[in-house]
Amino acid sequence: MSRGGASIPDEEWERFLKESEAGSPGAPEEPSARARMVSRRLQEEPGGGEGWRTYAPAPRRRGRGWYAFGLAAVVAALIAVAVAPGRVLGLFDGGGAGDGAPLAAESRRPDGPPDSAASDRQPTLDDPFRGSPAARWSDGAAGIRLPEARATGWMDRAEVARALDRTRDFLVASSLDPAVLRGEKPEKALALVNPHQSDVRAYLEKAFSAPDRENDPLLLFSRFRPADVRPVGDVVRTRGRIAFREGEKGAVEVSADVTYVYPVRRASGNSDEVARTIVRRETVVSWDDPEKIITEPGTFSVVSYKLDTTNAGCGVHDGYLHPAFLADRTGADTDDGRAVDPYDRSRPIEERKREPGDRRCDTATRS
Repeated sequence: MSRGGASIPDEEWERFLKESEAGSPGAPEEPSARARMVSRRLQEEPGGGEGWRTYAPAPRRRGRGWYAFGLAAVVAALIAVAVAPGRVLGLFDGGGAGDGAPLAAESRRPDGPPDSAASDRQPTLDDPFRGSPAARWSDGAAGIRLPEARATGWMDRAEVARALDRTRDFLVASSLDPAVLRGEKPEKALALVNPHQSDVRAYLEKAFSAPDRENDPLLLFSRFRPADVRPVGDVVRTRGRIAFREGEKGAVEVSADVTYVYPVRRASGNSDEVARTIVRRETVVSWDDPEKIITEPGTFSVVSYKLDTTNAGCGVHDGYLHPAFLADRTGADTDDGRAVDPYDRSRPIEERKREPGDRRCDTATRS
């Protein structure tokens, strides 16, 4: 089982913590060096299947040292297909935003998917979360729970609190900022990434200049093409949590597991149809000790990420989320894939991997 939203087993954490304690002090290292243990572990794991609309980037090897960034990335891109109003392939939870009290903040991984109740209520321009578990979720940053800070690794309690706040700031700047959602470059978020993490910087540069399957900005940022869609209202519903613990070389490692629900409509025409794109990210970052790792004040190193998207487009790697509307869905999309619930946060994203060679598309039971 994962702990605190991270994907590294406890025995591995115990092992590299012992190695860190046994290490001798020295000059600060490049940030890529601090993740070699994680990289080795990921290399040794049996490979998961790469299904259709699923992407696991190859290890990044640049120079002598290399970072674990991207190794844990798994994209299980899902699309709700072959649905007509009132006939989605699953059951909705709650109904409209007024049906049921708002949920308390998520403090741990839930035991199962959200409760379901029979409903054929579709989203509207006035109530874009109608018929969805997100009807009871919180708005924006309020849905991302922060734990109570305590002295950890090289940081005292106040420093840990700042690291947690800034990690959430990154999530807001990367996945909730209206300018970023309409396709602008996420400058505020990028400013929080350690500039000395060369492989990550190279990925980011290419992701925004020439995005492709491997260098996709969606792995960390949510972006829509404004010529295609525009948001319905100014609210993005979220549910998730942040956790932390001591990492390698006394770093404070912060993990985030957050689901974002984006209601959108077509940018042109008079249609009042509302589509929802659902994005879940598991991200791990490291606030490194500057005496041991080369970094800049107020920045973190990216350790790993995982991405799961629903109704975001399939086989398209142009740097934008592509929601499908009813007219966009064809019978060709209906005959393959497992039924999955994009609101189910009870299992890590890693468990959504397919068998080797299986490239079919999953079918979302609700949107």
